[in-house]
Amino acid sequence: MDKVKSLLKPKPNPQQQLRDWQRRLKQECRNIERQIRDVQREEKSVQKAIREAAKRNDMVSAKALAKEIVRSRKAVNRLHENKAQMNSIAMHLGENVAIARTVGHLSKSAEVMKLVNNLMKAPEMAATMQEFSKEMTKAGVIEEIVNDAVDTALDSEDIEEETEEEVDKVLTEIAGETAAQLPEAVRRERIKQPAQTVRAAQEEAIAEGADDEEELEEIRERLARVRS
Repeated sequence: MDKVKSLLKPKPNPQQQLRDWQRRLKQECRNIERQIRDVQREEKSVQKAIREAAKRNDMVSAKALAKEIVRSRKAVNRLHENKAQMNSIAMHLGENVAIARTVGHLSKSAEVMKLVNNLMKAPEMAATMQEFSKEMTKAGVIEEIVNDAVDTALDSEDIEEETEEEVDKVLTEIAGETAAQLPEAVRRERIKQPAQTVRAAQEEAIAEGADDEEELEEIRERLARVRS
């Protein structure tokens, strides 16, 4: 019975389908804007925590928080890219409507297919764009996309080096003056402590009245939630 109903149900005309896609793309863009605001708002509280950690000479915590800011800023950059690509899809679909008025159906668009494929590779957009891909393929706007796993394996040392450099830049940006007041030997020792000594350093900081590890973990969790 459901199959019969679906067959009898009139299909949306190309213009209606296009408007529906554009409406949903705009909604997704608004969701991205809200997510960006949430991440940036959370970053301000993390910056404050970094400055406080630097003032009490707790460079281990300061660096850990700076890494979270680096990750958050990268996430924001990806969100801006996703939003720009969705706006491009909406623009190309708008151009398609003139052709649809003439031929009565939506024509294939290589550019839309490329943009949809790119967005399907973004973890935060994969599910949404998978749905768009199915609908656009059915409507004849794009061809079926095979979303193969992309090999993104890079040299781990290069990644670590780049991350360390970015973290140092964030520390300088946020707590540079405070950190600079520490003796050079102390600053290097505190920032570059191996992972196994982090807990001991944090316990020492707690004994001096610093925020405990639970608070640091809470900040990390809040950032992870707004980035997801």
